[in-house]
Amino acid sequence: MSLPTLSLGLAARVFLPFAGGYFLSYLYRSVNAVIAPDLVRELALSPADLGLLTSTYFLTFGLAQLPLGILLDRLGPRRVETALLLIAALGAAVFSLSPGMDMLIMGRGLIGFGVAACLMASLKGFTQWFPYERLPLVNGLLLGCGGLGALAATSPVEWALHHTGWRSLFLLLAGATLLAAAVIFFVMPDKKRDAASHPHETLDQQIGAVKAIFKSPKFWSIAPASAAAQASFMGIQGLWAGPWLRDVAQLSRDDAAFHLFVMAGAVALGFVSTGAVADYLRRFSIRPIEVAFAGMILYMLAQLAFVLGATTATLPLCFLFGLLGTASALNYANLAQLFPVHLSGRVSTSFNLLVFAASFAGQWGMGAVIGLWTPDAGGHYPEAAFSASFGLMLALQGIGMVWFFISRKRLGL
Repeated sequence: MSLPTLSLGLAARVFLPFAGGYFLSYLYRSVNAVIAPDLVRELALSPADLGLLTSTYFLTFGLAQLPLGILLDRLGPRRVETALLLIAALGAAVFSLSPGMDMLIMGRGLIGFGVAACLMASLKGFTQWFPYERLPLVNGLLLGCGGLGALAATSPVEWALHHTGWRSLFLLLAGATLLAAAVIFFVMPDKKRDAASHPHETLDQQIGAVKAIFKSPKFWSIAPASAAAQASFMGIQGLWAGPWLRDVAQLSRDDAAFHLFVMAGAVALGFVSTGAVADYLRRFSIRPIEVAFAGMILYMLAQLAFVLGATTATLPLCFLFGLLGTASALNYANLAQLFPVHLSGRVSTSFNLLVFAASFAGQWGMGAVIGLWTPDAGGHYPEAAFSASFGLMLALQGIGMVWFFISRKRLGL
């Protein structure tokens, strides 16, 4: 079976501006894993404080999702993402100038709200401009750019911190975010009308469609396991992998940053390769949903190694964790294909609401669990603290996976 080709010119005007915004989104999401020691030292934060501060990004990001889906379907991704990126730039500036915890949380919350459209606007735009059959590949390439953002948030950030402080770093990020907003607004074409779109829906009809999505058994068959996997992945990769490497594996700060760099590189590779593998295996009647859940099972095995304190091969473990943790992201495309195309924005944002609500609770909760143990004189927490924290997230994924296989059989997915 031959698939439609992708236009390079269209990719330059549609894909690249979206990719730049998503790169920054993932950089913001992951950067606290490296700057955490600076924040803890300067502000005397507990693990629960650090988890709350970092996970505030997920809270405001998640709260934006439902109105975002309606706005994307009514106004189009170009205008919505531009406006929100301006808020993200403001948040980065506030974060850099914060004298204490309260203002840091405000800045982090504005950042999360401001980048809330970076993935969803991209997915919506791709459904308008690219062949539907190529969405797993295009989405995977986009997510790979997010992985590059996570990559930039590791050793490059650690290098920058040797030359400037974290406050100056966030001022630079504020400027980069303003530039990304300008590129999206002035370079990207406006939304394309197609026969499947429903431009005359009333607001009540749009809200009713969101309710229908949340009532759909197909939505709930896939969403819980995927949300749990994403929450664990973002919570660990975006924050708690760094403390685990420093406290359990007993690595130096520079070595821990390098391990996070390898993990983030694997994230970028995983996003691109997972989409490409799903796109290729479709030719052999192997569906993307089967690829996603096979990868999610392997990802659970990688997490189990963290739970068991496998410190003898930390570099391969970090690589496998980053590579396999991307598998559940395929379910954005899988869910979208279960609903009419004009609902794609609302399907993705409904799913994203669950993902980021789970990520907020997971990242904060993991810190609260770790904080139940007493640190040593150097401020390091014991292995048991991390095993309990990571193990809880692994158990939740196991429950979600069992539910998926029960629902799949019942619904014929």
